[in-house]
This record gives sequence, structure tokens and C-alpha cells, in this order.
Amino acid sequence: MRIMEGGCLCSAIRYRITGTPRSSVICHCASCRRASGAPTVAWLTVDRDRFEVLAGATRAFDSSPGVIRRFCADCGSALTYENSKSPATIDITTASLDDPGAFPPTAEVWLDHKIFWQPARADLSQHREGS
Repeated sequence: MRIMEGGCLCSAIRYRITGTPRSSVICHCASCRRASGAPTVAWLTVDRDRFEVLAGATRAFDSSPGVIRRFCADCGSALTYENSKSPATIDITTASLDDPGAFPPTAEVWLDHKIFWQPARADLSQHREGS
């Protein structure tokens, strides 16, 4: 079984993922942009029971109805996205992995929200809204 670890910028929070993610996407939605300050956010979706916080405690923010985003209260690193419509899974920011290249994205989602100057990846599956 594959084991991957990651954490926040200041290393106060460390986590582990076991197994292979369900998906790996690049999100263009306005909510992800605002939460990260970046034009896109890459996410891994994993089964909730395959994600474990090893050190530290995240701070939670209810970013929209049914959605909780977790981050490091010390350095501000965005770490997870939880949606009440998918209680069995959790999304992890791909770039917070120690090896962010381990699970390259296979799709882009919420392209209807894409900033016009941000290029889309023609080699990935394209979705106007969520996956």
C-alpha cells in the first residue's frame, strides 16, 4: 500500500495518506481561488479513513453551506476541503504533499469559473462544472 505524507508551510501540521487517491483534479472555482489566493488549486480526493493528521491541529472555516476548509492557523496553508454531500471522502491540497508530483491531475473542473488569462490543459479531461 502506498503511503504519502505532507503538511503545511511551517511544519506545524503533518498528515498521511494511505493508498491511491480516488481522483486528482485542478479546480478553477471562485471559492478555491479566494481561499488560496491562486488562480487554481490542485486537489486529491481520498477516502476519509485513508487520511490521518499526524501532528498539529487544523483550524476550520465554513466557506459555504456544507463545506469546511481546513488550514494551518500558524502559517495559513490551505490543507483540506470537506463537503457534506460526500461524507466518505476528503480533498487534500496536492501541493501540500511532500511529493506533489506523485499524483498528477487527470482533469480540470469548474472551467466556467476559469480566469480568462489562465490557460486550460488540453491534455486533461475538461469539466465546465464539478467532476
